[in-house]
Amino acid sequence: MLTREMRRETLLMYAFISPWVIGFTVFALFPILASLYYSFTDYDIIHSPKWVGLGNYREMFADDLYWNSVMVTLKYTFISVPLQLLLAMGFALLLNQKLPFKGFFRTAMYFPSMVSGVAMSLLWYWVFNPQIGLFNYMLSWFGVKGPAWLMDPNTALYSLIIMSFWGVGGAMIIFLAGLQGVPTSLLEAARLDGAGKLSIFWHVTLPMISPVLLFQLILGVIESFQVFTQAFVMTHGGPSYSTWFYVYGLYTSAFKEYRAGYSSAMAWVLLIVVLIVTYIIMKLSNRYVYYEGGKSR
Repeated sequence: MLTREMRRETLLMYAFISPWVIGFTVFALFPILASLYYSFTDYDIIHSPKWVGLGNYREMFADDLYWNSVMVTLKYTFISVPLQLLLAMGFALLLNQKLPFKGFFRTAMYFPSMVSGVAMSLLWYWVFNPQIGLFNYMLSWFGVKGPAWLMDPNTALYSLIIMSFWGVGGAMIIFLAGLQGVPTSLLEAARLDGAGKLSIFWHVTLPMISPVLLFQLILGVIESFQVFTQAFVMTHGGPSYSTWFYVYGLYTSAFKEYRAGYSSAMAWVLLIVVLIVTYIIMKLSNRYVYYEGGKSR
């Protein structure tokens, strides 16, 4: 039986957590459940929602523009994420050496990842400008006429992929922390056994930082599925729908066409796909990720 003091402490506990519970319920849980309901309705925000069952999902899977957004997003993911991981790891390996001014270089590498998405997009919009942009100006030094970049359907998506490398500094810092956590005793033992630098990296360093690599891979995939700002600010989904990312299509349906039900259905499909992809990556990681306990998950 609860004593008076215990009841008082229990009431105080509920009083202290009530702001979070109310905030979570009103601003998170309710919108999530509401969007699930709206995904089965025809809802334009102004009029009352009308139940259509799986109608939004059937329309979505029969829409060529929807599948174009899926292919654009997947292409971006399969090219951008591996290259970002390689670049971030390469810079981390370089800045983990005994170099002069390495503190400055670490800060300089990390700083671009702190720039907001809109400011970064405006900066790169100038860089990719075919008339006065930095890239084409540099190419003109060698007598090369640069491409139209964002204005050409063949190069627009690749331009955004190049732009994504600007933010590898954040991943580099995490890789750097992982590298500094590799036991020096293992590295010294490998050197005493006559192992070269490449062999040490492949058989010692890489297995020891494999949990960091897994973490970065999952984050990179999830972030690539949610690309929006670049397409919205720089290309508006074009030209010829070449940068019509999934989330940009979702935004267009919700806030330009006012199809809240259809866009809610798109959002729930994205959530399910992210969960499935994350689960698959985690299951496959059992073979390749090394943990200090000596066992994978």
